[in-house]
Amino acid sequence: MQLQSELLARGRVEALLISRDCKKITVRRNYYRGKVFDLVNKLLGMKLPVIRTKLTAYHIRDGKVIGIREVYDRLVTTAGVNYLVDALQNIVEPENLKFHAAGTGVAAEAAGDTTLGTEVETRASGTTVEGASANIYRTVGTVSFTATRAITEHGVLSASSAGTLLDRSVFTAINVVNGDSIQFTYELTLPSGG
Repeated sequence: MQLQSELLARGRVEALLISRDCKKITVRRNYYRGKVFDLVNKLLGMKLPVIRTKLTAYHIRDGKVIGIREVYDRLVTTAGVNYLVDALQNIVEPENLKFHAAGTGVAAEAAGDTTLGTEVETRASGTTVEGASANIYRTVGTVSFTATRAITEHGVLSASSAGTLLDRSVFTAINVVNGDSIQFTYELTLPSGG
């Protein structure tokens, strides 16, 4: 007799934070998906490394941060993974993965994405640094807005136009007006061990 089992875990968690000045700041906590995966690994005695992503968006108006949005564990694209493999072969430059794009598209992220749904404004050329530890890649870029828009997506790409899409994140709208900007901080955590 052969025994088989299957464990499926699904869910979505969102949290609402209230800032010190009593403004609502929505934080989408999709990283719980990764936490469930970690727990399943532990319970089953598995040691599978999990790549983590984190996007923090600072909504800036008149030089002041008026809202913060955090999005965890969204989507590293197939094209982005292929780009990293090419970089390890010295075919492309990995440090080019620093261009931040914002958009108004609302379709869910998919591994096959190569662009944002509806990209708006000029991409920001971000800085590239190590994150809080040596296994975290961080890029920070600020996109400025010239019109009223509901920003619902972000991408990290390899060029100021066209290029390869490393990561795409879709989130609840950040409503900007002419003159606003969003400073995006993107982190890609690559675990070691196994």
